[in-house]
Amino acid sequence: MTMVLVPEAAPGYSVAMPFPPAHPGLLRAIAARGYTEPTPVQAAVLDPAATGRDLLVSAQTGSGKTAAYGLAFAHTLLGDEPRFATAAPVLALVIAPTRELALQVQRELGWLYAETGARIVTCVGGMDIRREQRELQRGATIVVGTPGRLRDHLERGQLDLSQLAVVVLDEADEMLDLGFREDLEAILEGAPTERRTLLFSATLPRGIVSLAKQFQRSALRIATTNEAEPHGDIEYRAVTIVPRERDITVVNLLRYFEVRGALVFCATREGVNHLYANLLERGFSVVGLSGELSQNERTRALQALRDGRARVCVATDVAARGLDLPDLGLVIHADLPGNPEVLKHRSGRTGRAGRKGTAVLIVPTQARRHAERLLATARVQAEWSSPPSSEQIRARDQVRLIEEILAYASDASEEETAAAKAVLEQRTPEQIAAALVRMHRGQQPAPEELTPIGAEPARGARAPRTPRAKLGGGEPIWYRLDIGRTQNADPKWLIPLICDRGGVTKDAIGAIRIGPRETHVEIAGDAAAGFATALEQNAGKDRRNKNVRFALADGPPPAPSYAPRGTRPPPRGTRAAPRRPVGRSQK
Repeated sequence: MTMVLVPEAAPGYSVAMPFPPAHPGLLRAIAARGYTEPTPVQAAVLDPAATGRDLLVSAQTGSGKTAAYGLAFAHTLLGDEPRFATAAPVLALVIAPTRELALQVQRELGWLYAETGARIVTCVGGMDIRREQRELQRGATIVVGTPGRLRDHLERGQLDLSQLAVVVLDEADEMLDLGFREDLEAILEGAPTERRTLLFSATLPRGIVSLAKQFQRSALRIATTNEAEPHGDIEYRAVTIVPRERDITVVNLLRYFEVRGALVFCATREGVNHLYANLLERGFSVVGLSGELSQNERTRALQALRDGRARVCVATDVAARGLDLPDLGLVIHADLPGNPEVLKHRSGRTGRAGRKGTAVLIVPTQARRHAERLLATARVQAEWSSPPSSEQIRARDQVRLIEEILAYASDASEEETAAAKAVLEQRTPEQIAAALVRMHRGQQPAPEELTPIGAEPARGARAPRTPRAKLGGGEPIWYRLDIGRTQNADPKWLIPLICDRGGVTKDAIGAIRIGPRETHVEIAGDAAAGFATALEQNAGKDRRNKNVRFALADGPPPAPSYAPRGTRPPPRGTRAAPRRPVGRSQK
């Protein structure tokens, strides 16, 4: 397997060269779109060394992959002919992991092949299968679909691959992640052996290499970037928060960056629904994407993002696979990704096609170590900080307002100048400026007040732990929990509960004394005020432990609440007998 590296430019940037020779009809379509230079991956697949060969291509998202393989297989399908003579046999099959990506590929190939008379049909799950059957019967030059639906049509005899010349596996790593290997193998085994197989993948894990060896012949290996290096157009940030302030931290991040498009990732459907409702309540133009939505609902949500009616999309990993959203400047990991690959995939939705983007990880205090390991494994350098405060957001609002006013200040018409003079006759400049500030703030959701966190340790460093006997920061405060040994109270689950409910780290917790029916907990004095505030804010939010109530205690319990070593409490309803020393004669 030959290796070809294309280091001339970073993914998504054009290189300083004209388009290499390609089909004239496709070149005219590209010129009509205003493209004058190929991206690195497009230049690589059009290299003479790649003509007619199987290709194994690794390139990051946003690098122009769809147009690349559209250009690459044009000569295989058309030869020197300007147009397709008939649409009866299926000549090219493009397999994508999700219906959104499949529909996106159809749109891209649609304008690219507009002059050739190609008939492009999609076959994706969630759409009317009978309509797809009719479209296939009418004839299709290029079929784009998802693995499961394509296999259904193939097994029912509705998809004829006998004349197939090219198969493209787009984002193959994601298809394997989603469990489509069996479907892919069934489709590829049903295709003619004398065909071109083009495999495109952001990464090349072991499963992809195995698939390539099984179904490709002497494939040309093309890599447009070093897979070990992070995306150069994405700035990574990590913000530490107290537990249970995830949603309001998302609010402040959206307000602080104020980008035209933002994508927020949650781990579950329930998380998507909850965060979507919170953002909608606060006045954000937001849509939600999860697997429970119908295809029509998903299509409407994506269209709202593309035409600017929505600015924020809250989604799960599966729902957001393959999404290519315009002007996406911000990705927020509301829930931490499960592994480095998911981190890169999520973040790769921004920083596309040469644009800069920002990816922010929201890290609860107890997950700091996990987040550091995740970033280190992904070889990503992130700037650690606290989330933006309301004061920082208002300061940026003021700067943005001044920039907007200055942008509109030039070339005022006579009518506008006259209106301005009329206003100045009734109000002072300071009053007018204050009104502009009030109007600007009134159009935006209000920033949230976040609980401050103490100084965080340097990245990669372990936080020093305060000894229990020297719990500092003022006089400790004692709290009483209405749960004890009879309810199986144990520090293993009490400590996470206390940290979560009170918004503190383990360093703020001193002694824990568990009694039969209640537990006393010592809280450091410098954390007491924040602990009390967090308890009030989080009251009723912990459904799993809603029966555990906290109350301020007068102090520690009067005596140790554990029995001396070697003794057991007497059974209930019995009277404890006095203990006698055991002599030698009694042994």
